[in-house]
Amino acid sequence: MSYVDGFVLPVPKARLADYTKLARRVGKVFREHGAIEYREWVADDVPPGKRTSFPRSVKLKPDEVVVISYIVYKSRKHRDRVMAKTMEDPRTSRIMTETMPFDTKRMFFGGFKTLVDV
Repeated sequence: MSYVDGFVLPVPKARLADYTKLARRVGKVFREHGAIEYREWVADDVPPGKRTSFPRSVKLKPDEVVVISYIVYKSRKHRDRVMAKTMEDPRTSRIMTETMPFDTKRMFFGGFKTLVDV
């Protein structure tokens, strides 16, 4: 069964183009090291909830938009190998030293095992 890393983060609308460039660079590295898919989406219809919601989850500010992304792998073991190679890649090191176009402290992420695959 496949394995997925999922991410949710707030991106300032004024920095969305910068974020897109960053995501393309990062995605390329993950794909080159074996990730099956790397995808990113920007919120289009995500109303703030009264208790929980995508906007609340990242403490979204009025000038920001929610972005979600995922990376697909063959398995958890495959993910661990791809992640290790990606983190060792000098391009990743360079990217990590750049000023990020979003608040990394309000990003959240995690790894997920497949539950349903229709």
